[in-house]
Amino acid sequence: MTSVKAYTSPTSTAKSVLQHVKYEHMIAGITGGVASTLILHPLDLIKIRFAVCDGRSPTPQYDGLRSAVTTIFRQEGLRGLYKGVTPNVWGSGSAWGFYFLFYNSIKTWVQGGNSKTALGPSMHMLLAAQAGVLTLIMTNPVWVVKTRLCLQYSNAKPQAGSGYAGMVDALMTIYRLEGVRGLYRGFVPGMFGVSHGAIQFMAYEEMKTFYNQYKNAPIDAKLGTMEYLGFAATSKLIAASVTYPYQVIRARLQDQYHSYAGSMDCIRQTWRYEGFLGFYKGLTPNLCRVVPATMITFVTYENVWRFVDKIKIQVSETEAK
Repeated sequence: MTSVKAYTSPTSTAKSVLQHVKYEHMIAGITGGVASTLILHPLDLIKIRFAVCDGRSPTPQYDGLRSAVTTIFRQEGLRGLYKGVTPNVWGSGSAWGFYFLFYNSIKTWVQGGNSKTALGPSMHMLLAAQAGVLTLIMTNPVWVVKTRLCLQYSNAKPQAGSGYAGMVDALMTIYRLEGVRGLYRGFVPGMFGVSHGAIQFMAYEEMKTFYNQYKNAPIDAKLGTMEYLGFAATSKLIAASVTYPYQVIRARLQDQYHSYAGSMDCIRQTWRYEGFLGFYKGLTPNLCRVVPATMITFVTYENVWRFVDKIKIQVSETEAK
C-alpha cells in the first residue's frame, strides 16, 4: 500500500505540489460552476434577499419563495431575477475552478501520485479546508460585488453609494469608498464557511470510496451519472444544513443597507431581534438552489475533467509515436 507523504520543508513542498497540478480540473470546475449558476441564479438572489431581511429595514419583505419570485418579477421584471448574475458567473466559475484545482493538486501530492490510495475522512476534510481558504482569498471581492448587485432594489438607496451600474463599476466604487477592506467584507464568516466545503467534500469522497469498495472496484473508478448525482446531493444537504448560519452573517456584513461593527456584532443583533430562526433565513430557497446546483456542478466536473484528461493522454501518446 502506498503511504501518505511525510512532512517536508515549505519550499520543497510547494515544488512537489506544483508537479501534481492538472489544469483539466480547473477547466472542469469552471464549466460546472458556470452551468449551474446560469440555470439557478434567481434562487441565489432570493436566498440573499431573505438572508438580509431582518424586519427592521425599509428593504422589501417577502412572505415566502413564491411571493419573492412574483414580487421581484412584477416590480423589476425578468432582469430583476438576474441581478448580480455577471459576478455570480465569474465568482462561481472561478471559485469552483480554483477549488477543484487546489483540492486535487494537494490531494494528488498527499497520495504520492497514486490516486488509488485511500486517505480517510479527516484527511479529505483537511485537504478541502486548505483548498477552501486559498479559493476564498482569491474570490471574496467577487462575492461582495455579487451580493450588493443582488441587493439593488428598485425602490431603495444604499448607504455606501447611489447604486452600481455593473460588476466593474461596483468593484471600483467599493474600492474607492471603502478600500480593500470593503472588498473583503464577510471574509471572517467566509473562513468559517470553509467548513462547509470541507464537510461536503469529505462526505462526497467518502461515499464514492465506500461505493467503489462495495463494488470491489478501485476507489478512483468512474461512476455513473446517477451515482454522482446522488452523492453530490446528499453531501450538499449535509453540509448546507450544518453550516448555513455563516452565510446569513456573511450576507448581512456585505449588505450595503446595514452597518455592523463586525461579525460578533452582527451575530448579537441577529440573535437579539430574530432569535435562532434568524440564522436560518433563506434556507429553503438556498436548498432549492444549492442541491441541484451541486448536482449539475459535480456531474459536469466529473465528466469534463475525465474527457479532457482522456484527450490529453491521447495527444501525449500521439506525440510519443
